[in-house]
Amino acid sequence: MNLKAFYDVVVVGSGPAGSMTALFAAKNGASVLILERDREVGIPVRCAEGISARGLEKFFQPDERWIAQKIDGAKLYAPNGESCIINAGAVGDGYVLERRLFDAFICEEAAKNGVDILTKANVHDLVFDSSKLSGVKFTHLSKEKQVKANIIVGADGPESRIGKLAGIDTTLKLEDIEPGVQYLLTDIDLEAELTHFYFGNEIAPGGYVWVFPKGRNMANVGIGIRPDRSNGKNAQQYLDGFIEKNFPDSKSLAFIAGAVPTAQTLPEITRDNLMLVGDAARQVNPVTGGGLSNILVAGSIAGTVAAEAVKKDDFSNKFLKKYHKQWMKEKGNHQKVHYKLKQVFFDFSDDELNEIVGLLQGIPQEKLTLFQLFKTAVRNKPSLVKELIKIYL
Repeated sequence: MNLKAFYDVVVVGSGPAGSMTALFAAKNGASVLILERDREVGIPVRCAEGISARGLEKFFQPDERWIAQKIDGAKLYAPNGESCIINAGAVGDGYVLERRLFDAFICEEAAKNGVDILTKANVHDLVFDSSKLSGVKFTHLSKEKQVKANIIVGADGPESRIGKLAGIDTTLKLEDIEPGVQYLLTDIDLEAELTHFYFGNEIAPGGYVWVFPKGRNMANVGIGIRPDRSNGKNAQQYLDGFIEKNFPDSKSLAFIAGAVPTAQTLPEITRDNLMLVGDAARQVNPVTGGGLSNILVAGSIAGTVAAEAVKKDDFSNKFLKKYHKQWMKEKGNHQKVHYKLKQVFFDFSDDELNEIVGLLQGIPQEKLTLFQLFKTAVRNKPSLVKELIKIYL
């Protein structure tokens, strides 16, 4: 592929955040290049692969090629083993995806709309002309290259080299990082239409274990924990113990490990000629650590605003902040609430978690929703109401 020397937009990272930004920028008339450091789009998979139906169908019609399992609800397990099922009816059902195929699908859509995509391209520096950000430097097949652009988009994950190089403080607090590991297990028997969440300080201190079915007796089984509460054990040790107890006859087909940012959106996600999106901008749900629905929204906004900037020939931070403002209106302000909920919910003792699930068991299943879950949690911790009012005000 012959790259052009100049693009309107260069996106660093081909995950859903980057590819959605590229897709929407190209749909709206911008010339776009995606630079991906790995050899293939969608590799490696770094999440539990779940998404709400509403979050997916806002942008794409589900395709059986990348839908592993349809989900109708969630089952929550208290530390004492008691459980309750959260009805999906009020909040929408969901899907467990084949993320490798889904990520590739978005990139295919971007390519169909004119986006150039280059893999094995490791961006290592930014280019400045008279203090103005004007491009990126990268290595490709052991050769040093550079490309110029009016807008650089950092979609390069929570460590975001692009953000750091641009001078944005992307430092994460220890309490806002959850080390996570996950196995893809086979020979596992469970209710396939439900996602399963296990809580308790002996199971996953400051976090939880998730089991996301993928059909054919397979599931993603993973864990996220707070390292400052782990009592000297790492996430894999906790998860191995959980699997040995709950799925002793299962077999592992894959293993991934990483860190999930469970923070609020960065206070600064744009600068002159620069945008951050996805994990680089801290746009995941702080309670669940899941971010795919959020990321699709963020990418669509970022790409649309980038294309508007091209049409207006205005790449100033003042104009690009339009993306930040719209993101906060659509998702970011909810993220603030979720962050407060995270701080409270994961501070519950095992006895409090047992009590909450016990109370939820008294609610008819067809009426048991996430609203009832948080209502019951608030009943256990009335001070939470005051904190949430502060956030909304």
